[in-house]
Amino acid sequence: MSVASYFDTMDYAPSNEDDSAARDWLAAHDHRFGHFIGGQFTDPADGFDTFEPATGKVLAQVSRGTSADVGIAIAAARKAQKGWAALSGHERALKLYALARIIQRNARLIAVVEALDNGKPIRETRDIDIPLAARHFYHHAGWAQLQDSQFPNHDPLGVIGQVIPWNFPFLMLSWKIAPALALGNTVVLKPAESTPLTALLFAELAQAAGLPDGVLNIVTGEGETGAFLAGHEGIDKVAFTGSTDVGRKIRAATAGSGKSLTLELGGKSPFIVFEDADLDAAVEGVVDAIWFNQGQVCCAGSRILVQEGIAADFYARLNTRMQGLRVGTSLDKTIDMGAVIDADQRARISGMVDRAVAQGAQLLQADVALPEGGTYYPPTVLCNVPSTAEAASEEIFGPVAVSMTFRTPDEAVLLANHSRYGLSASIWSENINQALDLAASVEAGIVWVNCTNVMDAGVGFGGVKESGFGREGGREGCYDYLRPRAFAKAALRKTVAPAKPKGFALDAVDRTAKLFIGGKQARPDGNHSTSVVGANGQVLGAVGLGNRKDIRNAVEAARAAASWGGKSQHNRAQILFYLGENLSARADEFADRLRDMTGVKADKAKAEVAASIARLFSYGAWADKYEGTVHMPPMRGLALAVPEAIGVAGVICPPEAPLLGFVSAVAPLIATGNRVVAIPSEPHPFSVTDFYQVAETSDLPAGVLNIVTGDPNALGAELAKHNDVNALWAFGSAELARTVEQLSVSNLKRTFTDNGRAWDWNSPDAEGEHFLRHATQVKNIWVPYGA
Repeated sequence: MSVASYFDTMDYAPSNEDDSAARDWLAAHDHRFGHFIGGQFTDPADGFDTFEPATGKVLAQVSRGTSADVGIAIAAARKAQKGWAALSGHERALKLYALARIIQRNARLIAVVEALDNGKPIRETRDIDIPLAARHFYHHAGWAQLQDSQFPNHDPLGVIGQVIPWNFPFLMLSWKIAPALALGNTVVLKPAESTPLTALLFAELAQAAGLPDGVLNIVTGEGETGAFLAGHEGIDKVAFTGSTDVGRKIRAATAGSGKSLTLELGGKSPFIVFEDADLDAAVEGVVDAIWFNQGQVCCAGSRILVQEGIAADFYARLNTRMQGLRVGTSLDKTIDMGAVIDADQRARISGMVDRAVAQGAQLLQADVALPEGGTYYPPTVLCNVPSTAEAASEEIFGPVAVSMTFRTPDEAVLLANHSRYGLSASIWSENINQALDLAASVEAGIVWVNCTNVMDAGVGFGGVKESGFGREGGREGCYDYLRPRAFAKAALRKTVAPAKPKGFALDAVDRTAKLFIGGKQARPDGNHSTSVVGANGQVLGAVGLGNRKDIRNAVEAARAAASWGGKSQHNRAQILFYLGENLSARADEFADRLRDMTGVKADKAKAEVAASIARLFSYGAWADKYEGTVHMPPMRGLALAVPEAIGVAGVICPPEAPLLGFVSAVAPLIATGNRVVAIPSEPHPFSVTDFYQVAETSDLPAGVLNIVTGDPNALGAELAKHNDVNALWAFGSAELARTVEQLSVSNLKRTFTDNGRAWDWNSPDAEGEHFLRHATQVKNIWVPYGA
């Protein structure tokens, strides 16, 4: 056979990585592992086997974490946390730097263990996963060094419970542990039951690097162990990466606990190819988007959307490229794809493909040889899949892409956003104006332009909609491991019994305040009202009692006002200034109303009105100044971190500070382009019902602000259940916080609650960037440039 023939056939002999060091490490532990708690390994206990996906052979046995094991690990982390947080940022930075260096020094061993345990190609673990893991520790060592100057008045959360998946075991470990430790927290981590070995190896390396005992704890186990960890009252935060279904369970389990929560969940990400794209580059993009790590990637480009004019050509090129992919054992350096994680996952993939073909999809599948043994599935594309098909809407989590066509950019956006997920998107076009316009319109936390699956420790990663909330990496990811000092020290809100009415209101003209929906005053659907009693027992009047139908009408009006998010920041700023100006013209009237409702003295009532006016002006100032960041990752290009409006936000105003609490919650949401459905203070609603007259005269577009009076618990529950509400802020009782967090699982909306703590709304901490961060979600747009 001639040399030229090898270039035609692309045949390779296997080139296997030497795994003797990894096998020796396993043998040194007798292939049995306990947990790593308080700086040492426990004796191996009752456990289960972990298998090598490439061959199906047993690699090791690991211990099954019990509730007692989890409790001991949390106690060790709690004991170590105070001392760890008390270290200077520089001292913690040195420890993280040591962890980065020890990863680099042992990179080959870690890469081989990872490939054996997960089944992915050694080229991916060696060249992508492990270097990026080290990068996370280097990057966050820098945040530890700069913590005091960059995050003033913020404290670590405490003990962090972290649960990671099996698709990127070591990388997931690194980008969860690194920020937590850098900012003064301690960690209890549960690796996936299928892939625990590199976490246990890392525990050894951390011990060798001099990490203090108890700062890092690893408890192995199955789903039940993760549930013990997430539900334990000794945890201050849960950081979870995994399926959306499990994410829902964690959201429900942590509701009302006061735990911070980060969820990085599933995806069904669009990969959009325009007619003017470099088709060969786009084809290579598909290889990286769906066949990297056997498609077991939450941000995989699993929905290929191709413009009609190039569809036939693109599919032909893609099929040709797909036929040349090589599938083999994980240690073979010549392969493109390895085994999927286990037989159950392979059966799930196969079943979804079979059902899609039965529904009319055209099957393109690589005719490649699959190794004997192990759990392999060939590279696959399903063309012309109906948009309603299971394969088009649900995450397959395997080397299978579904494809459909579009005609116009608007249709591409509609198809891309036709998903309950919103993790990532990839856009391929030589027209950068078109690509960036689409990037702004696609509902996703990460958008790649003419590239895909590019990641860096300095650029936040995370999704929107049912792909979760919170960010990991970069400055934005640091805030998810910190809490503002002022709010943490707030006392629990005291329950105050409402004043008893003295007789009935005797106004000759009925002045029952109506609801405010879609820019108009509206009677409540049930036509019921309730009296508002002043501090001295006098009946001041009545307000409408809103119900479920009123909430639906208000949300519909807010949804219809979507153009507010497209207004210029300058325009939004002007309207907030105008609101403040018009409120100031009626300052005495609002102050008198506050005195009547709450019984405060005249100077305090005037001070609350003045503070409300100032806060409207503050958010008018912020409206065109709360901007994004240009990240400079280690690539030829940029990543644009753009804060975007979340959408429709519900606000349950605090019972105290009836005007200032309302303005403090609503103004940052409006300033950043959201539309609001507000529930005023139940005992003192008139400040807000009076405010809609200010809104009517201040050029605020209809539907941007909607007001529904009534029981905050009942109305808050309706907002929490509503799938067209994207975020919910609730300030009131601890029970209210529990209710809205529990019911928010329907669409995993973002929640912001005080957990029953009475914040000081007059404090400077009650306005500014903390509220603006909760009012927005960061979209990172990756834009490579140059040849």
